[in-house]
Amino acid sequence: MEQLNAILEKRPYGHTSRKDLWWVPQFLTFLALSSFIVYATWAAFQGVHYAFGPYLSPFYSPELFGGSEHSLFGPKPTWWPLILPFSPALLILWAPGGMRVTCYYYRGAYYKAFWQDPPACTVAEPRKSYWGENRLPLILQNVHRYFMYLAVIFVFFLTYDAWKALWFTNAATGETEFGIGVGSLVLVVNATLLGGYTFGCHSFRHVIGGIKNRLSKHPVQRALYNCSSCLNRQHMRWAWFSLFWVAFSDVYVRLCSMGIITDLRII
Repeated sequence: MEQLNAILEKRPYGHTSRKDLWWVPQFLTFLALSSFIVYATWAAFQGVHYAFGPYLSPFYSPELFGGSEHSLFGPKPTWWPLILPFSPALLILWAPGGMRVTCYYYRGAYYKAFWQDPPACTVAEPRKSYWGENRLPLILQNVHRYFMYLAVIFVFFLTYDAWKALWFTNAATGETEFGIGVGSLVLVVNATLLGGYTFGCHSFRHVIGGIKNRLSKHPVQRALYNCSSCLNRQHMRWAWFSLFWVAFSDVYVRLCSMGIITDLRII
């Protein structure tokens, strides 16, 4: 640690011998994550236009309390503080958000893009010492595993939402019938991408295979571990595709609810 700090003190911020455009990935990451944070925060506080027929925005799922037909426990609870705006998303969005913020991949991405810690490999950072993640606030990153447990539960809710998105109410008869709309496909893809991201998580992989000394003696657990390892190899892609798609899913449901676009029925 002392040797590393000594090296850091000698190098001015941004010093590097690299000739490539090393700053481009960090800049794009900054733009992408900033855009998502701004949109997700705005969408979470709206509290309207988050459901359309059998479709429910993933930003609001599960809808514990709310005004749509997807609400599990009825309308706005009486215990909600009057001085605070109410939105069903505010009750649940912290859990998947915590999974993303503490994710091992996202840490490396936003440490570089936002904190310049470091700006890139072999590029000098602005701080003159290395602290690591052994003190506040970064020591809180160690709760990642517990957010992962919650994220697994959310994947099952979103999978159920994708199933519900395949059942429509017939306006003429009032009966529920099977169908596929563009929104159905959007929510199915969303559940798939979030499942790939969550079940390929490093912590999930460790939970599946890290408690046995010899996985070869446990064929079922070994198969699950291999599946998680396969997903983990593309964890960065799962992370970005699922991040984009969860926002796109909210946009699609919102635009349908507002009447701006029409959900096309395929079947």
